[in-house]
Amino acid sequence: MASEIRNYTLNFGPQHPAAHGVLRLVLELDGEVIERADPHIGLLHRGTEKLAESKTFIQSLPYMDRLDYVSMMANEHAYCMAIEKLCGIEVPLRAQYIRVMFDEITRILNHLMWIGAHGLDCGAMTIFLYAFREREDLMDCYEAVSGARMHAAYYRPGGVYRDLPDSMPQYQASKVRNAAAIKRMNSNREGSLLDFIEDFTNRFPTYVDEYETLLTDNRIWKQRTVGIGVLTPERAMNLGLTGAMLRGSGIAWDLRKKQPYEVYDKLDFDIPVGKNGDCYDRYLVRVEEMRQSNRIVKQCVQWLKANPGPVIVDNYKVAPPSRVDMKSNMEELIHHFKLFTEGMHVPEGEAYAAVEHPKGEFGIYLVSDGANKPYRLKIRAPGFAHLASLDEMARGHMISDAVAIIGTQDIVFGEIDR
Repeated sequence: MASEIRNYTLNFGPQHPAAHGVLRLVLELDGEVIERADPHIGLLHRGTEKLAESKTFIQSLPYMDRLDYVSMMANEHAYCMAIEKLCGIEVPLRAQYIRVMFDEITRILNHLMWIGAHGLDCGAMTIFLYAFREREDLMDCYEAVSGARMHAAYYRPGGVYRDLPDSMPQYQASKVRNAAAIKRMNSNREGSLLDFIEDFTNRFPTYVDEYETLLTDNRIWKQRTVGIGVLTPERAMNLGLTGAMLRGSGIAWDLRKKQPYEVYDKLDFDIPVGKNGDCYDRYLVRVEEMRQSNRIVKQCVQWLKANPGPVIVDNYKVAPPSRVDMKSNMEELIHHFKLFTEGMHVPEGEAYAAVEHPKGEFGIYLVSDGANKPYRLKIRAPGFAHLASLDEMARGHMISDAVAIIGTQDIVFGEIDR
C-alpha cells in the first residue's frame, strides 16, 4: 500500500528570529514548498486608535512614535498634518523645512534598520554592523533635537517643539580613550546640529557604496533575492501596496511628488523605480532611496542655515507660549495651563492626511466633534497591506524564501497591530 501523501502545517514564528518576535505565520507545506501562508497578527496590539479617543490631541501625539517604531517622526507628521488640516493652521516655513529634513533622516534610519535586518535574516552578518554604525549618528540628531533617541514627540500641531540646537553633545574622555582619540571623535561635533548633519550627508554616500559592495553583486545575496516574491505592477496596485513595495514593481508612485506636502515641491530629488518586482529590485529601490534622502537632507540644511525664523505658530490656543512669557505674564500663564490641562479644541469635521512614510503611504483619518479629544482616529498603516500580500508572494517558494519575503516587505508590527 502506498504511503499517504499529505500537506503538513508549520508554525513559523513568533519565536523565529526572522519573524521579529510578533508574527505568527502558519505555513501549509508540501515538502519544503509553501502552499499557503497565513499571517496571524495581534500579538502586539496596544489599542492606539481607541486610546486616542480618551486623550487630548496633544497627549495622543507620543502614541504615534510607538506605531512604526523605526520611523518615529514620520508617524507624528501625518498626525500633526491631520490636525492642521481641520484647524486650518499654516505652518511656518522654517518648521516645514525642519519637518522635511527629519522625515528624510527618519527614512534613512528606517532603511538602515531594514537593510541590516534583511541582510541578517538572509545570512549576511556584516551589513547589520555597518548599518548600525550610521544609525548611531542619526540617533544622536534625534536626541539633540528632542531629548530622546527614538520616541521623539518633536513635531507638534502648528510646527515643531523647538528650534534646532546650536551645539551637539560631545564624547567625554574616559579610561578607555585618551584625549587625542576623543578630540578626533568630537571633530564633527564642534558646531551646531546642522553642521553635524551636513558632515553626515557628506560622508553618507561612501557608506552606501560600502553596503552595495557587500550585497549588490554578492552571489549568495542575488540567489536569495532575484526572482523571489515577484509582484506584477497590476497585482501590486490591486493589493494596495505603497512605497518601495509598489515602486519595486515599476510604478513611480510617491506622495512627495504626486501629492506634495510641506516643501517637497521646492526640493530636487528623484524617485527610484524597479522593473522586475522581485526582492532584489525592492532592495535596489531602497538603497537608491537612501541616496535621494541624503540629497534632500543636504538641501534642507543649506536652506535652514540661511533662513532663521519661527518654528511653531503664534496661536496660544494651539501652541504654548514661551517659558519666559509664561512665567512673567498672567495671560500667557493661563494659556499655558489651559493648553496642557484641557488641550486644544479642534473644529468639527473630518480630515485625512497622508505622508510618504519610509514604508509607504501612512495616513491618519481623523474625525472631530469639536471637543478637545479625537472622536475617532483611524490609522492607515502601509505594512498592513504588505503583510496581507505575503500569502500571494510566498506561494510556490521554499521555506527559506519566506524569510527573504518578510525581509523585503520591511514589516514593523507596531503599525500593523496598533
